[in-house]
Amino acid sequence: MAEESDLEKTEPASQRRLEQAREEGQVPNSRELATFLVTITGVAGMYALAGWMWPRSAQLLRDGLTVDRRAIFDPAAMFTLLIDRSIDGLVLLAPLFIALLVAAFISPFLMAGWNFAPKALEPKFSKLNPAAGLKRMFSSTAAVELAKGVGKATLVGSVAVWVVMRDHEKLFALFGAPIDIALGATGDLIITATLMLVAGMGLIVAIDVPFQLWHYHSELKMTKEEARQEFKEQEGDPQVKGRIRQQQREMARNRMMANVPKADVVVTNPTHYSVALRYEAARGGAPRVVAKGAGEVALRIRTLAAEHGVPLVEAPPLARALHKHCELEQEVPARLFRAVAEVLAYVYQLNEAFARGGEVPRAPGDLPVPPDLDPGADAAEREDENPTGGPARDAT
Repeated sequence: MAEESDLEKTEPASQRRLEQAREEGQVPNSRELATFLVTITGVAGMYALAGWMWPRSAQLLRDGLTVDRRAIFDPAAMFTLLIDRSIDGLVLLAPLFIALLVAAFISPFLMAGWNFAPKALEPKFSKLNPAAGLKRMFSSTAAVELAKGVGKATLVGSVAVWVVMRDHEKLFALFGAPIDIALGATGDLIITATLMLVAGMGLIVAIDVPFQLWHYHSELKMTKEEARQEFKEQEGDPQVKGRIRQQQREMARNRMMANVPKADVVVTNPTHYSVALRYEAARGGAPRVVAKGAGEVALRIRTLAAEHGVPLVEAPPLARALHKHCELEQEVPARLFRAVAEVLAYVYQLNEAFARGGEVPRAPGDLPVPPDLDPGADAAEREDENPTGGPARDAT
C-alpha cells in the first residue's frame, strides 16, 4: 500500500515543476475565453464604430459599383480599381481588426501571464504517434471538449430558435417593408441575438476557466517519490551534504593543526581546553589565536605541541576565556592583554633558560583574567567554597 501511495500523484506541483512546464510552453489555456473575448470585442467594436463605419461603408460600396464603361474593357484599369477598393476596405476595417488582434492576445495573458517559450516551437515527433493520438481522443479531456462543443451548439441553436419564435411576426413583416426600415429592424434583431449569444458564452467561460486551471494543476501533480527526489536535487542529499560538511570541518581542523607547531605557547585547562597563541613582533598588533579546541581536539593540540617543543602552560581561567571569546586568526581581546603578556613573558624566559642553561623561571600563577570573561568562574568559586562536594554554606 505504501508503494502504491508513493506512485499516486497526490502532491501539488512544486514551483520548480511549474517553471519547467512554462519553459516548455505548457500553461493553462481556455479557448472558450479567447472566443468570448474576440466575440465581445467584435460586437463592442462594431457598436462603437458604427457611426464612423456605416457612411464610409456605403460610400465604398457605391464607389465599387460605379465603374466607367471604358474601364470595364481595360483589365489593367479594373485591376487597379480592385486594388484601390481593397485598400480602402482594409483601412476601414483596420481599427476593428486591431481590436480583435489585441483581444486574441489578451486571452492567454489573462490565464498565464506573459510567457515566451522557445522550446514550444521545437518539433516533437512524439505528437505524430498514432497511439498517443488515440489516447488523447478517448481521454477525459476529449470528453470535456465534446461536452463543451455540444453545449455551444445547443446554445447557438437555442438563441436562434428564441429569436425566431419571439419575433417571427416581425420577421415576416420585413418582406414587404422598405429597404431602410428592413435593414434597421434586421440590425436590431442581430444585435439582440448577438447579446444573448455573448451572455451564454460568458456562462460557459465562467465554468471553463476554473476547470482549465484545475485541470492544469492536476496534470502537473507529483508523486511523493518525485517530490522527494526534487527536494534532494534542489537542497542536496542530506547524507551527501553531511559528508561534505564533515570533510570541510576536517580540512579546517587539519589547517588549524598545521599552525600548532608554529605557535609560541599552548594555554591549557589542562584537560578540557587548549588554545595555541602566536605573537609576531614584525607584524605588529596583539597575539593571535592560531588553534583552539575542546575534548579530543584539545588533546591533539597538546600532543602535537609536545612533539614540536611548543611550551604548555596550565592556566584554566585564561584557557577558558580565550576559547570562549576568540576565533581562529583573531587577536586576543584587550582585557586579556595583561594575562597573555605574562604567559608570553614566562615562555620567553623559559626559552632563554633552556638556551643558556640558566634557572628555570616559575610558571605564572594567578593571572589577571576578568571574571566576566571566564565562563567557568562561577563553578570555580563554588568549588572553592565547598571543596568536599556537599552543599555550600553561608560564611556566616
